[in-house]
Amino acid sequence: MVFRLIIVFFFFSVGVFSQEKFIKHKISKGENLSVIAKKYGVKTKDIEDANPNAPKVLKLNSVLLIPNTDKKNTVKKTEIAANTTPAATSNSGQHEVQEKENLWAISKKYNISVDDLKKANPTLESEDLKIGQKLNIPSNAIASTDNTKKNQKTEKPEIIASTDVEVVVEVKPKETKYLIAKKYGITVAELERQNPFIKGKLPVGYLLKIRTSKEKADQQIKDAAIASQTQVTENAVATSEKTTQNTEAAKPEIIPATSDVEVVVEVQPKETKFAIAKKYGITVKELEKQNPFIKGKLPVGYVLKIHTTKEKADAAAGITTTPEINTNLSTPTQVADNSEVKRDTTTVFRVSNHSDLVNQLIVNATENIGTRYRSGGTTKAGFDCSGLMICTFNNFDIKLPRSSIEQSRVGVKVGTEEAQKGDLIFFKTNGRRHINHVGMVVEVADGEIKFVHSSTHGGVIISSTKEPYYQRSFSQVNRILQ
Repeated sequence: MVFRLIIVFFFFSVGVFSQEKFIKHKISKGENLSVIAKKYGVKTKDIEDANPNAPKVLKLNSVLLIPNTDKKNTVKKTEIAANTTPAATSNSGQHEVQEKENLWAISKKYNISVDDLKKANPTLESEDLKIGQKLNIPSNAIASTDNTKKNQKTEKPEIIASTDVEVVVEVKPKETKYLIAKKYGITVAELERQNPFIKGKLPVGYLLKIRTSKEKADQQIKDAAIASQTQVTENAVATSEKTTQNTEAAKPEIIPATSDVEVVVEVQPKETKFAIAKKYGITVKELEKQNPFIKGKLPVGYVLKIHTTKEKADAAAGITTTPEINTNLSTPTQVADNSEVKRDTTTVFRVSNHSDLVNQLIVNATENIGTRYRSGGTTKAGFDCSGLMICTFNNFDIKLPRSSIEQSRVGVKVGTEEAQKGDLIFFKTNGRRHINHVGMVVEVADGEIKFVHSSTHGGVIISSTKEPYYQRSFSQVNRILQ
């Protein structure tokens, strides 16, 4: 009898001890270790230690033991968790994967990181994204989105009139982003959104593409015309006075500045410098002087700025497509960087105006985001990883080898801490022993490298070396532009 009492007392003591030491938690939809640990004020490692046999991917409605360090606090935390759970559930949401969507695009849509998205959906670590797949979105992201929508409702939406036009503006000395944005009736943030490569310093002579209302564009036409007329008058008076002082007998011939215009001309197939210069009544030497980046080869599609007489411009307009007069008032296309590209014996391409060329390369590559993956593809119908690099660099007359492993032998290998925009970044994916994947660096910050590439599961996307998959498979960075 005494022996039985001892056994009963023992099991009762163990039950009480377990009840005090642990709390049972039933796993709900969208929960992971981080969310549960935060709810109970413990560390994820404590939960893992308390549940050594628990699977890595948590199963819905399964039970976890949560360490209870303080019974009173635990009771309070449990009550708080119970009270806040409905709110969290109401805030939690799902996202259905659409065609051409990828993790990077979805994370940006909800203003969260790719890592947070993967934590909320552990299967993403081992499985590819599928169209129609339901993804759990962290509750804080949904709350943030809801708040944004509420704020947007209170604010008057910006209505873009159908009469909006796009103008190309050349940055003048002493001009700032604020002054330019104010002149065209937009915000600095909108100016940077339309021109993503001006978030740093604003270089003089850089061409900005600005979408604004027709009224603002017309107003700038009037202002420029008045300023131009004032300048012409001042120049004419100054010329007249100087000529009068030098020779009083001869009547000075005043040539108004409006007789000379600047036209923007796109190089057509089979056109040569000689033919273009002759068409606009200037010499080849003068054409190269006005466009210093064409002293080498003249690539098709490059845009030239040519100063010539109005008569020659009108005559050329009768022969080819009417060139656009660059008075910052019309809407020509963005002028490409006409950097001369040469290849030296070390297979490093040395270029002039390096930063502008790199920015143009990044713009050219990221315009293909959303294009599907296609094995052996080198066109907008579909790219593989090396095909995207070949197409991008070929647009600027830079020839790369066909495969990623061959491209890894071009240029100079640099450390990750030295990586810059425009460098090629290489990986050994799927457990391969040799390089089989390549991308181009588009951003480097705080030890993180973001790169554009054509992925087998997402097509052309932007990924990060912070993502576990690319951390494990990273191989090297090569610099091919100097």
